[in-house]
Amino acid sequence: MSDEMKLSFSRVTDIIETSKSNALKKVNEEMIKMYWAVGELLSNESKAASFGDSYIDSMSEYIQNQFPGIKGFNRRGLYRMKQFYEIYKDDEFVTTVLTQISWSNHLAILSKSKTIEERHFYITLCVKESYSARELQRQIDSGYYERYMLSKEKLLPEPISNKSQIPFLDSYVIEFLDLPDKFHENDLRKALVENMKQFILELGRDFTFVGEEYRLQVGGDDFYSDLVFYHRDLKCLVAIELKVGKFKPGYVSQLDFYLEALDRQVKKSDENPSVGLLLCASKNDEVVEYSMSRTMSPMLVSEYQLKLPDKAVLQKKLQELVNIPGIEE
Repeated sequence: MSDEMKLSFSRVTDIIETSKSNALKKVNEEMIKMYWAVGELLSNESKAASFGDSYIDSMSEYIQNQFPGIKGFNRRGLYRMKQFYEIYKDDEFVTTVLTQISWSNHLAILSKSKTIEERHFYITLCVKESYSARELQRQIDSGYYERYMLSKEKLLPEPISNKSQIPFLDSYVIEFLDLPDKFHENDLRKALVENMKQFILELGRDFTFVGEEYRLQVGGDDFYSDLVFYHRDLKCLVAIELKVGKFKPGYVSQLDFYLEALDRQVKKSDENPSVGLLLCASKNDEVVEYSMSRTMSPMLVSEYQLKLPDKAVLQKKLQELVNIPGIEE
Protein backbone atom coordinates (compact mmCIF):
# COMPACT_ATOMS: atom_id res chain seq x y z
CA MET A 1 0.00 0.00 0.00
CA SER A 2 1.42 3.38 -1.00
CA ASP A 3 1.93 6.25 1.44
CA GLU A 4 -0.55 8.29 -0.57
CA MET A 5 -3.20 5.60 -0.17
CA LYS A 6 -2.48 5.30 3.58
CA LEU A 7 -2.93 9.05 3.94
CA SER A 8 -6.24 8.87 2.08
CA PHE A 9 -7.44 6.01 4.31
CA SER A 10 -6.44 7.91 7.48
CA ARG A 11 -8.47 10.90 6.35
CA VAL A 12 -11.56 8.71 6.05
CA THR A 13 -10.89 7.36 9.55
CA ASP A 14 -10.65 10.92 10.90
CA ILE A 15 -13.97 11.83 9.26
CA ILE A 16 -15.69 8.77 10.76
CA GLU A 17 -14.26 9.36 14.25
CA THR A 18 -15.23 13.04 14.18
CA SER A 19 -18.78 12.19 13.06
CA LYS A 20 -19.13 9.53 15.76
CA SER A 21 -17.94 11.98 18.39
CA ASN A 22 -20.33 14.67 17.18
CA ALA A 23 -23.22 12.17 17.17
CA LEU A 24 -22.50 11.16 20.77
CA LYS A 25 -22.35 14.80 21.82
CA LYS A 26 -25.71 15.42 20.16
CA VAL A 27 -27.26 12.40 21.88
CA ASN A 28 -25.94 13.61 25.25
CA GLU A 29 -27.22 17.12 24.58
CA GLU A 30 -30.73 15.88 23.81
CA MET A 31 -30.72 13.55 26.82
CA ILE A 32 -29.73 16.35 29.23
CA LYS A 33 -32.43 18.59 27.73
CA MET A 34 -34.97 15.79 28.24
CA TYR A 35 -33.97 15.27 31.89
CA TRP A 36 -34.15 19.04 32.48
CA ALA A 37 -37.63 19.26 30.93
CA VAL A 38 -38.86 16.25 32.93
CA GLY A 39 -37.35 17.71 36.10
CA GLU A 40 -39.08 21.04 35.46
CA LEU A 41 -42.44 19.34 34.95
CA LEU A 42 -42.04 17.21 38.08
CA SER A 43 -41.02 20.23 40.14
CA ASN A 44 -44.01 22.27 39.05
CA GLU A 45 -46.62 19.51 39.04
CA SER A 46 -45.62 17.95 42.36
CA LYS A 47 -46.54 21.21 44.07
CA ALA A 48 -50.18 20.67 43.16
CA ALA A 49 -51.96 19.53 46.31
CA SER A 50 -54.45 17.47 44.28
CA PHE A 51 -51.71 15.04 43.14
CA GLY A 52 -50.63 14.06 46.65
CA ASP A 53 -47.32 12.67 47.93
CA SER A 54 -47.40 9.64 45.62
CA TYR A 55 -47.28 11.75 42.43
CA ILE A 56 -43.70 10.83 41.44
CA ASP A 57 -44.20 7.15 42.33
CA SER A 58 -47.26 7.05 40.09
CA MET A 59 -45.40 8.90 37.34
CA SER A 60 -42.60 6.34 37.41
CA GLU A 61 -45.05 3.47 37.15
CA TYR A 62 -46.85 5.15 34.26
CA ILE A 63 -43.60 5.73 32.31
CA GLN A 64 -42.50 2.12 32.83
CA ASN A 65 -45.81 0.93 31.41
CA GLN A 66 -45.62 3.30 28.43
CA PHE A 67 -41.96 2.51 27.66
CA PRO A 68 -41.15 -1.02 28.89
CA GLY A 69 -37.45 -1.49 29.61
CA ILE A 70 -36.62 2.22 29.67
CA LYS A 71 -33.80 3.00 32.10
CA GLY A 72 -33.39 5.93 34.48
CA PHE A 73 -37.06 6.67 35.00
CA ASN A 74 -37.62 4.79 38.23
CA ARG A 75 -38.57 6.67 41.40
CA ARG A 76 -34.95 7.49 42.24
CA GLY A 77 -34.17 8.64 38.70
CA LEU A 78 -37.16 10.98 38.60
CA TYR A 79 -36.24 12.53 41.94
CA ARG A 80 -32.74 13.15 40.56
CA MET A 81 -34.18 14.95 37.52
CA LYS A 82 -36.36 17.06 39.80
CA GLN A 83 -33.37 17.89 42.01
CA PHE A 84 -31.25 18.64 38.92
CA TYR A 85 -33.76 21.24 37.73
CA GLU A 86 -34.46 22.79 41.13
CA ILE A 87 -30.80 23.27 42.03
CA TYR A 88 -29.82 24.87 38.73
CA LYS A 89 -32.97 26.57 37.45
CA ASP A 90 -31.88 30.05 38.64
CA ASP A 91 -28.15 29.48 38.06
CA GLU A 92 -27.34 31.30 34.82
CA PHE A 93 -23.75 30.04 34.75
CA VAL A 94 -24.75 26.38 34.89
CA THR A 95 -27.67 26.58 32.48
CA THR A 96 -25.31 27.76 29.70
CA VAL A 97 -23.08 24.66 30.00
CA LEU A 98 -25.58 21.99 31.12
CA THR A 99 -25.41 19.94 27.93
CA GLN A 100 -21.61 19.97 27.69
CA ILE A 101 -21.07 17.24 30.29
CA SER A 102 -22.60 13.80 30.73
CA TRP A 103 -25.55 12.92 32.95
CA SER A 104 -23.40 10.59 35.06
CA ASN A 105 -20.99 13.46 35.71
CA HIS A 106 -23.89 15.75 36.62
CA LEU A 107 -25.11 13.17 39.13
CA ALA A 108 -21.66 12.79 40.68
CA ILE A 109 -21.29 16.55 41.07
CA LEU A 110 -24.79 16.91 42.56
CA SER A 111 -24.28 14.14 45.09
CA LYS A 112 -20.69 14.92 46.10
CA SER A 113 -20.45 18.73 46.04
CA LYS A 114 -21.43 20.69 49.13
CA THR A 115 -21.51 24.26 47.78
CA ILE A 116 -22.49 26.02 44.57
CA GLU A 117 -18.85 27.11 44.19
CA GLU A 118 -17.73 23.49 44.24
CA ARG A 119 -20.37 22.52 41.67
CA HIS A 120 -19.27 25.33 39.37
CA PHE A 121 -15.65 24.26 39.78
CA TYR A 122 -16.23 20.63 38.77
CA ILE A 123 -18.61 21.51 35.94
CA THR A 124 -16.00 23.91 34.50
CA LEU A 125 -13.28 21.29 34.96
CA CYS A 126 -15.37 18.62 33.21
CA VAL A 127 -15.92 20.91 30.23
CA LYS A 128 -12.25 21.91 30.04
CA GLU A 129 -10.68 18.47 30.66
CA SER A 130 -13.41 16.25 29.08
CA TYR A 131 -13.48 13.98 32.11
CA SER A 132 -14.94 10.49 31.94
CA ALA A 133 -17.14 9.43 34.85
CA ARG A 134 -14.23 7.50 36.39
CA GLU A 135 -11.81 10.42 36.04
CA LEU A 136 -14.24 12.87 37.63
CA GLN A 137 -14.91 10.46 40.50
CA ARG A 138 -11.17 10.18 41.14
CA GLN A 139 -10.77 13.96 41.22
CA ILE A 140 -13.65 14.35 43.67
CA ASP A 141 -12.34 11.52 45.88
CA SER A 142 -8.86 13.10 45.92
CA GLY A 143 -10.29 16.44 47.13
CA TYR A 144 -9.14 18.21 43.98
CA TYR A 145 -11.41 21.21 44.58
CA GLU A 146 -10.23 21.67 48.16
CA ARG A 147 -6.56 21.27 47.15
CA TYR A 148 -6.99 23.76 44.30
CA MET A 149 -8.65 26.37 46.52
CA LEU A 150 -6.06 25.94 49.28
CA SER A 151 -3.29 26.36 46.68
CA LYS A 152 -4.95 29.48 45.31
CA GLU A 153 -4.95 31.09 48.74
CA LYS A 154 -1.19 30.64 49.18
CA LEU A 155 1.39 33.11 47.91
CA LEU A 156 2.67 31.98 44.51
CA PRO A 157 5.58 33.40 42.49
CA GLU A 158 4.53 36.48 40.51
CA PRO A 159 4.91 34.93 37.02
CA ILE A 160 2.44 32.25 38.09
CA SER A 161 0.12 34.08 40.47
CA ASN A 162 -1.00 36.60 37.86
CA LYS A 163 -2.66 33.84 35.83
CA SER A 164 -6.42 33.63 36.08
CA GLN A 165 -6.24 29.85 36.38
CA ILE A 166 -3.22 28.62 38.36
CA PRO A 167 -1.63 25.54 36.75
CA PHE A 168 -0.05 24.16 39.93
CA LEU A 169 -1.30 22.81 43.23
CA ASP A 170 0.26 23.01 46.68
CA SER A 171 -0.40 19.29 47.14
CA TYR A 172 -0.47 16.47 44.58
CA VAL A 173 -2.03 13.06 45.09
CA ILE A 174 -0.29 10.18 43.29
CA GLU A 175 -2.01 7.21 44.90
CA PHE A 176 -1.88 5.22 41.66
CA LEU A 177 1.86 4.43 41.84
CA ASP A 178 1.74 1.38 44.14
CA LEU A 179 5.25 2.05 45.45
CA PRO A 180 6.84 -0.01 48.26
CA ASP A 181 7.32 1.48 51.74
CA LYS A 182 10.92 2.37 50.94
CA PHE A 183 11.77 3.77 47.53
CA HIS A 184 14.27 6.08 45.84
CA GLU A 185 13.80 9.09 43.59
CA ASN A 186 14.58 6.86 40.60
CA ASP A 187 11.68 4.57 41.58
CA LEU A 188 9.35 7.54 41.93
CA ARG A 189 10.32 8.93 38.53
CA LYS A 190 9.95 5.58 36.76
CA ALA A 191 6.57 4.95 38.40
CA LEU A 192 5.28 8.37 37.31
CA VAL A 193 6.44 7.76 33.72
CA GLU A 194 4.82 4.30 33.69
CA ASN A 195 1.58 5.84 34.95
CA MET A 196 1.77 8.99 32.84
CA LYS A 197 -1.92 8.97 31.92
CA GLN A 198 -2.94 9.16 35.59
CA PHE A 199 -0.19 11.67 36.35
CA ILE A 200 -1.41 13.95 33.54
CA LEU A 201 -4.92 13.69 35.01
CA GLU A 202 -3.54 15.00 38.31
CA LEU A 203 -1.43 17.71 36.68
CA GLY A 204 -4.00 18.78 34.09
CA ARG A 205 -4.28 18.03 30.39
CA ASP A 206 -2.55 21.26 29.38
CA PHE A 207 0.65 19.47 30.37
CA THR A 208 2.39 17.61 27.54
CA PHE A 209 5.18 15.20 28.48
CA VAL A 210 8.55 16.03 26.90
CA GLY A 211 10.94 13.58 28.57
CA GLU A 212 12.45 12.00 31.67
CA GLU A 213 16.03 12.51 32.85
CA TYR A 214 16.13 15.32 30.32
CA ARG A 215 19.79 15.95 29.41
CA LEU A 216 21.17 19.46 29.68
CA GLN A 217 24.82 20.02 28.80
CA VAL A 218 26.56 22.96 30.49
CA GLY A 219 30.30 23.61 30.42
CA GLY A 220 30.96 20.22 28.89
CA ASP A 221 29.16 18.37 31.72
CA ASP A 222 25.83 16.55 31.54
CA PHE A 223 23.00 17.35 33.92
CA TYR A 224 19.60 15.66 34.05
CA SER A 225 16.25 17.15 34.98
CA ASP A 226 13.88 14.47 36.37
CA LEU A 227 10.84 15.31 34.24
CA VAL A 228 10.21 17.99 31.63
CA PHE A 229 6.76 18.97 30.34
CA TYR A 230 5.36 21.67 28.11
CA HIS A 231 2.35 23.65 29.33
CA ARG A 232 0.13 24.70 26.43
CA ASP A 233 -1.72 27.48 28.24
CA LEU A 234 1.38 29.08 29.80
CA LYS A 235 3.36 28.38 26.61
CA CYS A 236 6.46 27.35 28.50
CA LEU A 237 8.58 24.38 29.51
CA VAL A 238 8.01 22.96 32.99
CA ALA A 239 10.82 21.19 34.86
CA ILE A 240 9.68 18.89 37.68
CA GLU A 241 12.21 17.73 40.27
CA LEU A 242 11.32 14.81 42.54
CA LYS A 243 12.52 14.45 46.14
CA VAL A 244 11.61 11.52 48.37
CA GLY A 245 12.27 13.39 51.62
CA LYS A 246 11.58 16.75 53.20
CA PHE A 247 12.25 19.97 51.31
CA LYS A 248 15.78 21.37 51.64
CA PRO A 249 16.89 24.90 50.64
CA GLY A 250 19.58 23.53 48.30
CA TYR A 251 16.89 22.09 46.02
CA VAL A 252 15.96 25.61 44.90
CA SER A 253 19.38 26.40 43.44
CA GLN A 254 19.43 23.04 41.65
CA LEU A 255 16.08 23.70 39.98
CA ASP A 256 17.12 27.29 39.29
CA PHE A 257 20.09 25.93 37.34
CA TYR A 258 17.89 23.61 35.25
CA LEU A 259 15.48 26.43 34.43
CA GLU A 260 18.33 28.67 33.28
CA ALA A 261 19.69 25.87 31.09
CA LEU A 262 16.25 25.21 29.57
CA ASP A 263 15.75 28.88 28.82
CA ARG A 264 19.14 29.28 27.18
CA GLN A 265 19.25 26.00 25.25
CA VAL A 266 15.72 24.70 24.67
CA LYS A 267 13.17 27.51 24.96
CA LYS A 268 11.98 28.95 21.66
CA SER A 269 11.93 32.69 21.06
CA ASP A 270 8.11 32.88 21.15
CA GLU A 271 7.81 30.88 24.39
CA ASN A 272 7.66 32.17 27.97
CA PRO A 273 10.40 31.56 30.56
CA SER A 274 10.49 28.00 31.92
CA VAL A 275 8.69 27.19 35.18
CA GLY A 276 9.86 24.80 37.89
CA LEU A 277 7.97 22.50 40.25
CA LEU A 278 9.67 20.80 43.21
CA LEU A 279 7.71 17.76 44.38
CA CYS A 280 8.75 16.76 47.91
CA ALA A 281 7.34 14.26 50.39
CA SER A 282 6.91 17.11 52.90
CA LYS A 283 7.82 20.76 53.40
CA ASN A 284 7.87 23.57 55.92
CA ASP A 285 6.26 26.65 54.37
CA GLU A 286 8.48 29.06 56.31
CA VAL A 287 11.65 27.29 55.13
CA VAL A 288 10.31 27.33 51.57
CA GLU A 289 9.54 31.06 51.78
CA TYR A 290 13.05 31.86 53.06
CA SER A 291 14.66 29.67 50.41
CA MET A 292 12.77 31.28 47.55
CA SER A 293 12.78 34.89 48.73
CA ARG A 294 15.70 35.89 46.50
CA THR A 295 15.23 33.67 43.49
CA MET A 296 13.88 35.32 40.36
CA SER A 297 12.84 32.04 38.74
CA PRO A 298 9.15 31.13 38.61
CA MET A 299 8.91 27.96 40.68
CA LEU A 300 6.68 26.30 43.23
CA VAL A 301 7.38 23.77 45.97
CA SER A 302 4.58 21.22 46.45
CA GLU A 303 4.05 18.10 48.51
CA TYR A 304 2.96 14.77 47.13
CA GLN A 305 0.80 12.17 48.85
CA LEU A 306 0.83 8.47 48.03
CA LYS A 307 -2.73 7.84 49.21
CA LEU A 308 -6.05 9.62 48.88
CA PRO A 309 -6.38 12.39 51.48
CA ASP A 310 -9.10 12.71 54.08
CA LYS A 311 -11.59 15.05 52.39
CA ALA A 312 -13.10 16.10 55.72
CA VAL A 313 -9.70 17.40 56.85
CA LEU A 314 -9.23 19.31 53.58
CA GLN A 315 -12.70 20.82 53.87
CA LYS A 316 -12.01 21.94 57.43
CA LYS A 317 -8.73 23.57 56.37
CA LEU A 318 -10.44 25.35 53.52
CA GLN A 319 -13.26 26.58 55.72
CA GLU A 320 -10.79 27.91 58.30
CA LEU A 321 -8.63 29.60 55.65
CA VAL A 322 -11.19 31.32 53.46
CA ASN A 323 -14.29 31.11 55.68
CA ILE A 324 -16.46 29.59 52.99
CA PRO A 325 -19.98 29.11 54.40
CA GLY A 326 -21.99 26.01 53.87
CA ILE A 327 -19.25 23.39 53.89
CA GLU A 328 -20.42 20.65 56.20
CA GLU A 329 -17.86 18.83 58.29
